[in-house]
Amino acid sequence: MTADSGLIGMNAVKIVGLLHRGAISPLDLIDTLEQRIAAVEPAINALPTLCLDRARDHARRLMEKPPGERGPLAGLPVPIKDLMPVAGVRTTFGSPVFADFVPEESETLVLRIEGKGGIVYAKSNTPEFGAGGHTFNEVFGTTANPWNLSRSAGGSSGGAAAALASGTAWVAHGSDMAGSLRTPSAFCGVVGFRPGIGRVTSGPDPLPYGTLSTEGPMGRTVADTAMLLDAVVSWDPTSPFTTALSAEGFLGAARRPRRPRRAAFSLDLGVTVVDPRIAAVFNRAIATIAGAGIETVEACPDFTGFDAAFHTLRAVSYAAGSGALLDEHRDRIKPEVVWNAEKGFRLTAAEIIGAERERGRLFHLVRRFMDDHDVLICPGAIVPAFPGTERYVRECNGRVFETYIDWLAITYALTLVSLPVIAIPCGVTEDGLPVGLQIAGRPGREAELIAFARYIEDAIGDWRPKDLPEYVVR
Repeated sequence: MTADSGLIGMNAVKIVGLLHRGAISPLDLIDTLEQRIAAVEPAINALPTLCLDRARDHARRLMEKPPGERGPLAGLPVPIKDLMPVAGVRTTFGSPVFADFVPEESETLVLRIEGKGGIVYAKSNTPEFGAGGHTFNEVFGTTANPWNLSRSAGGSSGGAAAALASGTAWVAHGSDMAGSLRTPSAFCGVVGFRPGIGRVTSGPDPLPYGTLSTEGPMGRTVADTAMLLDAVVSWDPTSPFTTALSAEGFLGAARRPRRPRRAAFSLDLGVTVVDPRIAAVFNRAIATIAGAGIETVEACPDFTGFDAAFHTLRAVSYAAGSGALLDEHRDRIKPEVVWNAEKGFRLTAAEIIGAERERGRLFHLVRRFMDDHDVLICPGAIVPAFPGTERYVRECNGRVFETYIDWLAITYALTLVSLPVIAIPCGVTEDGLPVGLQIAGRPGREAELIAFARYIEDAIGDWRPKDLPEYVVR
């Protein structure tokens, strides 16, 4: 067997089962992806950097072992977001400043994936330094949404989400601060999981004490995403927050769906406005969930104060992480990144102290709310995928947003309080654009959340329309 287009639409768990049995080989999968990439990538631009020779070399080394001894991923190809160094592979961070950078060493998460039998074959596109909810940059251009090529794939893990939706990946690496894997999942009709801080780490990071951003897995289903989560969770001596693997395993949790006892839901979390097209699909999904025997209550914590706290702490992270580049490369860095770093430099000690105190207060308020609710459900994005020619969402339902990230409040409210969150698709708008749900769980209870999400995924059922767009995988 070489390239087999029939493999493209299979879920990742089934693909790995075939690999373990020796029914297909890692080289077959790389050949299959190469064929699919040639067919769709000129239109999508999800995977601008390929390393297929490197992938085949890795596959051949892996195939020297019996199929059952090749690790839990057994030779499954995995694209890495272009914010993470991979040894010998061009890594640009979406920035002209690093357009020709080729690292000599991989970060620990890449080594972990490869050590578990994953094969890196591509880098997925991202906005410059991962800033913003739309994937475009001056190095590779814009990633298109497979559901409508004129629309955004979201960001900053837009390349990963578009690859999953268009069939050039079975699972993918993503990362998330203000919704960077949840927004693309909602826009592209795939699944993205933001775990709690410390669950999925990578380093060595020059800022290892950051508590807003985290790595996370993406897939087409809850089970596929959970399988990759199992592979990327491990004790990491480069991280001060590293945590151990769940005792039952995350794929194991996905294979044992649990009905939430009580699910809180909110259209807007009390923090934003929502497009009526999103509201219509969201309300239908909540009705379906209630019909599956889950007690649903319209409720959410009071997030008052979250916005200023998040903006302040995010600005601190940008000043610390990107600020040093401004002296030499200011004119080569996109204005949104410059603005974020400069905001961080202007902050006073009182503002930073106030943000930390407010974050602590909100965490405990939300923690207590989750004691009485198994999950909190809200939309994955407040709008469907917007035109790719726009830099970000500037207005929704009459509200004009002041900054390029304000439209992402429904995701970064959950970031601030450190809840694990999974985004799953739940339907499409009348004009055929995917809509996603965020399902937040209790702090530190990722396996429980996956079991609940799998139950909700099954309750929603087949959400995809009968006639799919040309570039969406069948």
